[in-house]
Amino acid sequence: MALFGVHLRSIPNGSQIARVIRTVEPDEIYNLAAQSHVAVSFGQPEYTGNVDGLGTTRLPESIRDSNIDTRFYQAGTSEMFGASPPSQNEDTSFHPRSPYAAAELYAHWIVANHREAYGMFAVNGILFNHESQRRGETFVIRKITRAVAAILAGRQEHLYLGNLDALRDWGYARDYIVAMWMMLQQDKPTDYVIGTGEAHSVRDFCEEAFGLVDLDWEDFVRIDKAYYRPTEVEHLHADPSRAARNLGWKATTTSRTRFLMVESDLKDRGMGLDLARSKAASGQALNES
Repeated sequence: MALFGVHLRSIPNGSQIARVIRTVEPDEIYNLAAQSHVAVSFGQPEYTGNVDGLGTTRLPESIRDSNIDTRFYQAGTSEMFGASPPSQNEDTSFHPRSPYAAAELYAHWIVANHREAYGMFAVNGILFNHESQRRGETFVIRKITRAVAAILAGRQEHLYLGNLDALRDWGYARDYIVAMWMMLQQDKPTDYVIGTGEAHSVRDFCEEAFGLVDLDWEDFVRIDKAYYRPTEVEHLHADPSRAARNLGWKATTTSRTRFLMVESDLKDRGMGLDLARSKAASGQALNES
């Protein structure tokens, strides 16, 4: 196994990728490269399509050109299901509702086509939302947990969000990495839906994250219509039964994800949960500059 990203920080053209594959001769390649922010994709659809769609195409094509026997994993997304009714599994029809989802759907089918046309060991992992302490700060869950810490530290007064009723299947990234690896250890290449099998709203997450430090989320959360998208995805809810059956995989960290992320962002502000709760109870830091 080799770390492909050590050699290439982007996927500019197929010849460069093929050269690296021939040099490294990796046993496995995991493509995690993407412009993965849904809101950004509405503003930059062409860029998103180039990176997520055509960028992915260059990888299996480069594997063919290099003539190296390797296994390929493509990081897909539950956003491809879009408006399809929950729960969603590998047989659910796709109905993308953003340029990001549409670009990822192209990538999904180009990988499947290479598997069917050339006998390539190539799989799509259709991963539902997976979070961790390393999540980008503009993604909604990390935005919420950072706001909890910032409000307690007196650095922020309110948290501005969009659609609080959107339902998502949120898990912990570490679990999902294990699933990705498992997919490439199988005898036959197969696509898998990976998720917790639970769905919660953004409102639920706000209530739980603020509740961990004994704050009422409604005192701090404000709605800003700028965060609404031209086409919303209302309900994504995984049915990961194939992964449970074939891989023996299931999510081990579900609601605890919220705790871990809030705890991490509090530590970044010099607080543990006990101190945070004490500050919330006394109102000590909430109005500090």
